[in-house]
Amino acid sequence: MAILMVPGFKGSEPEHWQSRWETELDDVERVQQEHWDAPDLEVWLAVLVHHVKSRPGTILVGHSLGATLIAHLALRHPDLDIGGALLVAPADPDLRRSRVPGIASFGPLPTDPLGFPAIVVASRTDPHMVQDRARIIANLWEAAFVDAGDAGHINVASGHGAWPEGLHWLARLQIRQRAFAQPLLSRQSTGSRHSA
Repeated sequence: MAILMVPGFKGSEPEHWQSRWETELDDVERVQQEHWDAPDLEVWLAVLVHHVKSRPGTILVGHSLGATLIAHLALRHPDLDIGGALLVAPADPDLRRSRVPGIASFGPLPTDPLGFPAIVVASRTDPHMVQDRARIIANLWEAAFVDAGDAGHINVASGHGAWPEGLHWLARLQIRQRAFAQPLLSRQSTGSRHSA
């Protein structure tokens, strides 16, 4: 299973669970933005599109603004072959609390269904998105929702370096991905029989 790590603002430091998973799991690639400290939706989206096109069917693992970026990708590029997405602590660009100007370019937060299997993991104490809003957004995205408890922003600062629970949700996503693919494969095989 190919995985694309999609970090958020300032990237993910070596102690971050995304960085750790890169060294622990097979077939993982990080989406590399040129300027991690200057987020710009159009620039970041173009980079992500390039990565996804080179790895069709990949699982996207987004944290914070990276999770928000994946939602924009789904909205603007519904034709891309995406296997699924684990969206951890998505950042709400509409909060207006941030002093980083580029984050505003990520608003408004998309609310259309993603079109691929997804799990949103959100904390009750995340300063970057209120959990009730995260639950509503997950529902609009047609994604499963996981209440991570009092976990802050689910990053190194909140004590989630290795974050083994996240690997559990990644495994659950793989199960959802297989279930999502079965009806599609059945429709394709039925269609090919009828066209023969």
